[in-house]
This record gives sequence, C-alpha cells and structure tokens, in this order.
Amino acid sequence: MDRDTLRALQAPLKDRYREEPAAAMVTLRASGELDAQEVACSVQTGRALVEAGLHPATGGDGTLACSGDMLLQALVACAGVTMRSVATALQLSVGGTVRAEGDLDFRGTLGVDRSAPVGFRSIRLHFDLDTPADDEQLATLLRLTERYCVVYQTLCGGVPVEVVTARAG
Repeated sequence: MDRDTLRALQAPLKDRYREEPAAAMVTLRASGELDAQEVACSVQTGRALVEAGLHPATGGDGTLACSGDMLLQALVACAGVTMRSVATALQLSVGGTVRAEGDLDFRGTLGVDRSAPVGFRSIRLHFDLDTPADDEQLATLLRLTERYCVVYQTLCGGVPVEVVTARAG
C-alpha cells in the first residue's frame, strides 16, 4: 500500500471522527470458553481458535499458548502494523523484524513469594530495521510508532480494568 492509498482509506474516517467524536469510540471484545476438564481457555481470535493454558514454568507442558506470550505477540503485532502505517505515511521504505521480550518471576504467579510481583517486571520492544532512512527520519518513525501503537500505549500508561462476574444459568 502506498501513502496516497492509505490516506484515501483513512481520510473519510478522520473527517467523520472530527465531526462525530463518539463515532470513534469502539469497544473491542474478546471471549473465551473455560475448559471444564483441563487448565485451559479457548479464545476466538477472529481468524482462529487459540487454546491458552499454563506456561511450562507453572506446570504446563508447552502445548498450549501462554497468555504472557500472547500479550507480547499482541505488542509485536501492533507495533509492527503501526510502524508500517507510519512508514507508509512518511514514504519510508522499512523492513526488518519486531520482537518483544519480557521478564516474569513465576514465584508471584504461583504464590511462592508474596513479595514477588505477579506479571511482567519489564518488557523490551526491539526493532531490527532494514531501511535507507537517515537518523532523523528513523527517530521520527520510532517516535510516531510509539505514539500511535495502541498496545504499547496501553502497557505504558496502564488503564483501569474492571472485573465483572456473573453466574451462568
């Protein structure tokens, strides 16, 4: 996709959102089915069904997707798509790889040590880029990618999360 095609696709959306800010508010949803027999949850991704389960460090056998891995995959996917979109808008040729790694202390998750945090202690997002962009263009590309990447901004800024429970039946 080139810059003009991207702009043509996004222009009517941007115009509408300027005129009707409420139209820009979209609620994304995800759902999963709890497995009654296994320690697992099946999540519909829109493209495929992903069965998530325990990480090997918590007793899993490695055959099911780990939700921590899925979080990092979401970050990589969002950052990659955002970078390609920004590069397209800036008319920069950019290829390469995006990868994320995060540090977890499973003592917290398993309740072994109450002082150990539950969740990632840190996450590193790496861009290994193949681009003719100069240093200034590259800095702009990275700044705008960080600015507009939904998952990155959510992780960095944090958001309130409300837990709602209902009984089936």
